[in-house]
Amino acid sequence: MRVKKYHKLVLDKIPEIIELSGKTCATEILSDEDYLRMVDAKLDEEMAEYHKDQNIEELADLIEVIYAAAKARGYTLEQLETVRTEKAAKRGAFEKKFLLKEVIEK
Repeated sequence: MRVKKYHKLVLDKIPEIIELSGKTCATEILSDEDYLRMVDAKLDEEMAEYHKDQNIEELADLIEVIYAAAKARGYTLEQLETVRTEKAAKRGAFEKKFLLKEVIEK
């Protein structure tokens, strides 16, 4: 019997998918404090995977974790989107592809 150890936050259906593949797994339900810490770690993990693969699936995973982080901190997705659009209206987005090279103070 081979046992592979993990210590990471996974999507809700992953334990079920593992069981359907004929394997068994051990899980635990995290406290709110531990969940926040693990969500932050998952953001780092998903960002690293995106940097490595740079594909749409990794972008989707990153968005899923961002949504989880927002909800875990008590925000709704609507609030997140409102703040995002307000900031974009005030400061712009990244559509013009500007690279800031220097600022000269007068």
